[in-house]
Amino acid sequence: MNTEYYDDIIIGGGKAGKTLAPALVKAGRKTALVERSQTMIGGSCINVACIPTKTMVASANVAHSVRNSAIYGINTNDVSVDLAAVIQRKRSIVQSMRQMNLHNLEMVLGHELIVGTGQFVAEKTIEVVTAEGDTRYLTAERFFINTGTRPLVPSIPGLRESGFLTSESIMELEQLPEHLIVLGSGYIGLEFAQMFRRFGSRVTIVGQSDQILSQQDPDIAIAVQTLLEREGIEFLLNAKVLRVDRTGHTTELQIQVADQTIILQGSHLLVAVGRAPTTDRLNLAVTGVETDERGFIRVNDRLETNVPGIWALGDINGGPQFTHVSLDDYRIVKANLIDGGNRSTRGRLISSSLFIDPELAHVGLTESEARQQGYNIRVAKLDVSAVPRARTLGQTDGVMKAIVDAETGYILGCSLFCHAAGEIISTVQMVMQAKMPYTVLRDGILAHPTMTEGLNLLFAKV
Repeated sequence: MNTEYYDDIIIGGGKAGKTLAPALVKAGRKTALVERSQTMIGGSCINVACIPTKTMVASANVAHSVRNSAIYGINTNDVSVDLAAVIQRKRSIVQSMRQMNLHNLEMVLGHELIVGTGQFVAEKTIEVVTAEGDTRYLTAERFFINTGTRPLVPSIPGLRESGFLTSESIMELEQLPEHLIVLGSGYIGLEFAQMFRRFGSRVTIVGQSDQILSQQDPDIAIAVQTLLEREGIEFLLNAKVLRVDRTGHTTELQIQVADQTIILQGSHLLVAVGRAPTTDRLNLAVTGVETDERGFIRVNDRLETNVPGIWALGDINGGPQFTHVSLDDYRIVKANLIDGGNRSTRGRLISSSLFIDPELAHVGLTESEARQQGYNIRVAKLDVSAVPRARTLGQTDGVMKAIVDAETGYILGCSLFCHAAGEIISTVQMVMQAKMPYTVLRDGILAHPTMTEGLNLLFAKV
């Protein structure tokens, strides 16, 4: 066995891996990056998640705006959606970003960017079957695992035989579903549900819990559901799918709701119940690296596994599954291994954005979490229609909500369900990270008329 030796090997070229590789090379480390496919250069975000979905969301929102243009005094003809053209636009944007990432990695790594499938054959040795069919054995002092996740497929009788869609395969459809059933009422499910409703499909969401967005406060979840229902999306919650069958062009779900069993039929089924780690492809047993009950790699607050010299970054380590978290994982490793620092995951303040329209963004604790943790809190809520900019845009749906520590005046959390929420939440996050009181946002001179100005109004209600 001819073994090639490196200082560092990165398995997986997602956000953390692709950013870490140039930093290691610059630090003088002989580094190899192994990515399973050239179509996944840059990781899930670029290829099958953030970028392609938000590209398609943009198309759906344009269709919705044109359909409703009369309220702005603009008359248009009937709207038709060319889904094949939407998909082609998505492919073009993804391809351009993938090529940019490929170019950048090739410039840094050269032939040490290895396209192929790798798995461990010993604690510090991997076997890589390259895209050309060759087998290479690589060993290193340090390994960084950044292989991410894939769509989770639940164990439901008949599901695997039914020809279901995932969050990845649905973005390759070139014909519009007549009736799309979405299994899952979290971020992924809701984004695709609204998207395809705006493209013109009938959409039904089936959720296992009695509330969509189970990690949000009930009032926020209800506000989101009410808006989606107004757009024509149907909900079937507190539901357990007993069986899935496919006959001809129809998918049939047998569903238990309370003490009743109902039959739901649709043309397509999207399974969007979360994502599963790819650790089953790595042969981690030979390394001794520990995983949790779901298969995610266990790490400490410095992202180190239980095996010295092996780290896990990004979605694979079981943390929040966001690209910006993966980027911060890179920062932690770089600080500790290259810059002589001492960074950890402790106390990270992480925001999130759900890219429905209007957007839902959140940072910090929910009201429920704050009460459970024993805080003495004050709660402020503002109907978005009170924000002047929202009125000028015709975007008056939604609600803003803030949770403040009554004793210190610090903001504990904030949920924004409004136009441009994903941008506005950063302002709140900066105030929280700086440990400034809520009065900074209440009294700050924010430009008028902007959506961010709504923070003046929201925090005036504390």
